[in-house]
Amino acid sequence: MVETIHDQAEGLRRLLVQDCLRVVTVTSGSTGAGRTTTVINLAAAMVGDGKNVLVIDENVDAGNISATFGISAHRDLLDVIRRDKALDEVIISRPGGLFILPAGRGMRVLGKLSAGDRAHLIGSFAHLAQPLDVVLIDAAPGHSSRLLPLTFSTHEILVVVSPEPASITGAYTLIKHISSHQQDKRDLHVLVNRAHNETEARIIFDNMAGTARRYLGVALNFMGFVAQDNQLCLGRFVAGELPGSTSAAAFRRAAESLTHLTYQDGEAKGEGRGLERFMQGLLQSNQSNQGNQGNQGSKANTVMATSR
Repeated sequence: MVETIHDQAEGLRRLLVQDCLRVVTVTSGSTGAGRTTTVINLAAAMVGDGKNVLVIDENVDAGNISATFGISAHRDLLDVIRRDKALDEVIISRPGGLFILPAGRGMRVLGKLSAGDRAHLIGSFAHLAQPLDVVLIDAAPGHSSRLLPLTFSTHEILVVVSPEPASITGAYTLIKHISSHQQDKRDLHVLVNRAHNETEARIIFDNMAGTARRYLGVALNFMGFVAQDNQLCLGRFVAGELPGSTSAAAFRRAAESLTHLTYQDGEAKGEGRGLERFMQGLLQSNQSNQGNQGNQGSKANTVMATSR
């Protein structure tokens, strides 16, 4: 058994030795847009195309990535931070080159880590002998995500939106929030999920894109649409279980578009240090957010004391 675990760890390290890393944060403005289902199916499509994919799952609810696969995730990124488990032991391996990192509990404490804990976490990711081909992040919806504001450099941000008015409003609010914290105003990508047809999807996207361009100065890219599908409503893994379906084909097209996007400055092959660089940016972002919250709290306390 010990030998098997060792072999799995070595296999994971070998798979992580690639020459470039694409990071895609998948998010939505509200629950119910189909974000997690999108992540699962994008991952399956990428694996089917020969990519090695790590899914980082920020969600802790019953509908998270592990639960969708029927896996009981007994460990989390928090166990790595506490030094109870090695990162290799927490990552769940699936056939074909798919890896899942449950990270919901760990993400909640990133802004409170000591310098030693931060160094340990960065070292854990560096020790995996990066990089993978793709990292997909299933971010918690809206402002609840610890990955927002995205002041660090993820390669791409994909916003999933459905035709419901609340989803559209939430998506625009989220785009506004992201753009207000981005220094480089990079393009954001939009996938319209559960649209009745392409016409409806295009209308939704065009309205969002026009508003974002006019009022936020942000360009949105259309990553396609996924048609209304009863299997998707059930959270089905259509790209793996029903590869011939229209929905599966839509996810394959979106996956191909994402993996073939041009790298932006500082993100080309060989630049940065893959997962280690990503984790450094994530920790820095959360430390900054924690500091800002602390400063705001101090100012509030000062105002309260002065008013007495």
